Amino acid sequence: MTRVRLADVAKAAGVSPATVSLVLNDAESRISDETKERVRRVADEVGYLPNPIARSLRTRVTGTIGLVSDRIATTPFAGRMLAGAQEVARENGRLVILVDTDGHPEIESDAISTLVNHRVDGMVYASMYHRVMPAPAGLPAGTVFLDCRPEGGGYPAVVPDDYAGGRAATQELVDAGHTRIAYIDDGDADRPVAAQLRLQGYIDVLTEAGVEPDASLHVFAETAAAGGQLAIAELMALPEDERPTGIFAFNDRIAAGVVMWAHRRGIRIPEDLSIVGYDDQQLVAAELDPPLTTVSLPHAAMGRWAMEVALGLREADTESPHLMDCPIVRRASVGPPAPLGSARDTRVTD
Repeated sequence: MTRVRLADVAKAAGVSPATVSLVLNDAESRISDETKERVRRVADEVGYLPNPIARSLRTRVTGTIGLVSDRIATTPFAGRMLAGAQEVARENGRLVILVDTDGHPEIESDAISTLVNHRVDGMVYASMYHRVMPAPAGLPAGTVFLDCRPEGGGYPAVVPDDYAGGRAATQELVDAGHTRIAYIDDGDADRPVAAQLRLQGYIDVLTEAGVEPDASLHVFAETAAAGGQLAIAELMALPEDERPTGIFAFNDRIAAGVVMWAHRRGIRIPEDLSIVGYDDQQLVAAELDPPLTTVSLPHAAMGRWAMEVALGLREADTESPHLMDCPIVRRASVGPPAPLGSARDTRVTD
């Protein structure tokens, strides 16, 4: 199909190409309203579409935002970040060009270079999980870091407030009357930043409540249901008066393992054991029996914030990351602690 040219519009409208250009680009001119209306009507009738490359060279605006990520487009855990970012871009007439690198440095480097060469109007660099990292080479000034923060600052960044989230999870159990609260931590050798922040929130809330943190109640697990099952079995092997009545799990998948283990042994949740997860993971937290009380990672809100900064809709500090609130989502897995000698204690035999 032959592309309709600006000259074709000019011929059909009976004006010069320069007049068509001025009208269609809304440039200031002395052209009459009647002529402007005729040019626009003819352009619609003949199906004229402006050349986006030529327009971007002239205006230095391409209407596109580059978003480079490790795995957020291919994981069920963080896709809401992309949804939030795209929503803001769409509301402001921008198109997001996404490159998911699967964590490969060479692909990442090529992606950044290509997006810069295509003159994207802004750039967002996103991570699947909260981490501190060196800024990749070639990132343009003003690139926004999403769910990660650059070593040494220098760029705007947004991350979840995992310290406050750890506090909220622990406080939920303390407020329900629990004092024997276990934290099932991320057992990965390369522990993420979030693990230590959540642990510190847990410790600080216990201390403020007058509860001495007990090292035997801080255990590590694979961040999956299988890890949660092994961890709760270890905790419930403690002497009866040392077992936890409340569990704070590093993520919802660990919490799901705790729930599965408890169900198999006739341990009721929350009557016999209370559990708080973390992430509010789709198709996990709300689907457990009972539905899991958890801390929500604000993926969509972070995605929106990052895109708003990239588009210049809000200002951001380039030296300190913006900490996004991680709200508690109350469901049905937390209740008051069962007393010693109750059914919960006598049922645990392994």
